Amino acid sequence: MIYPSTDYVFGGDGKIPYEVGDEKAPVNVYGNSKLLGENSVQATLQNYFIVRISWVFGANGKNFVKTMLKLAESHEKIRVVADQIGSPTYTADLAPLLADMVKTEKYGVYHATNEGFCSWADFAKEIFKQAGKNVEVEEIQTIDYPTPAKRPFNSRMSKKSLDAAGFKRLPAWEDALSRYLVELKN
Repeated sequence: MIYPSTDYVFGGDGKIPYEVGDEKAPVNVYGNSKLLGENSVQATLQNYFIVRISWVFGANGKNFVKTMLKLAESHEKIRVVADQIGSPTYTADLAPLLADMVKTEKYGVYHATNEGFCSWADFAKEIFKQAGKNVEVEEIQTIDYPTPAKRPFNSRMSKKSLDAAGFKRLPAWEDALSRYLVELKN
């Protein structure tokens, strides 16, 4: 079984990447429900892949990239949170990794995001740069952008578990974004 999970299982504090076995301390209902799912999988099955991902974007559904591009149509300046740090995950990169995993018996818990870390503001700036949009990004703090659910400040996750199992890491998030923008145009 593959169980997709999330960075939200962690407390979101600190500045170092979380390892797969680090203490779990979800800060919202979503993170808690995903942790309960992880615990259920581990208690029920012996052979499973728990794969934690974050900041997902791809062809289907809503995502941050599509939102930024939509806002660029009507805004010259956008306020974006700069104190939450993580790694975007492109579904077109993630899917082949998951397919490779299920061909093995290297069961366990993994972190799989595109390489590199950025803030939401950094991500937005790169989206506008690569898309050729002239939009200024004003960096703000989380406290200045309240949301119904608390979000972790630190969503960095270590990929050492992928390395140890011999799985290939996903490309840099900037490269993934570039390929995704081409996909959106087509």
